[in-house]
Amino acid sequence: MTAAPFIDSSRIVREKRPTQANERTSVLAFLRWHRNTLELKCAGPTPEQLALQPLSPSSLSLLGLVRHAAESERFWFRQVMAGEEASAVFSSPGDEFDVIGATNQTVIAAFQAWRAEVAFADHYVNSVSDIEVTGNEPGEGPVSLRWVLTHMLEEYARHNGHADLLREQIDGAVGL
Repeated sequence: MTAAPFIDSSRIVREKRPTQANERTSVLAFLRWHRNTLELKCAGPTPEQLALQPLSPSSLSLLGLVRHAAESERFWFRQVMAGEEASAVFSSPGDEFDVIGATNQTVIAAFQAWRAEVAFADHYVNSVSDIEVTGNEPGEGPVSLRWVLTHMLEEYARHNGHADLLREQIDGAVGL
């Protein structure tokens, strides 16, 4: 088995997070760090390994987490904050974890979708001057960009913990 050629860990740089910065700078630096951490956790394994679900009975996999992150980015930034009509990338909610039989193309598509949604989110955040700008979350009503950014930090931090466990089960790699 060969490593997935589209995930090059040498190009993934986790910049030092600022210890003294304003709220916006700090939150965005931590979010970028967590996004890079997820990508580092996925650098090296084959598509088959990325799709492994080694924590039975859970259906979690590294690939599923990337697809879930793409859906989360899409929902919160594209739909809620930007107000765009945007259907799910991976068919319907929950389908992002259905990755059994993943191929190179499945993995490439997942990372392309995730990177596109991260780019959209970054562009959106950079286009607004105030993190108090609000969007509309269908179940919650108005939510601020501050709330969304905080939620995304929570989302990535929780799932990076999952990614730690998954990666260790796959090939013993720890501390990435």
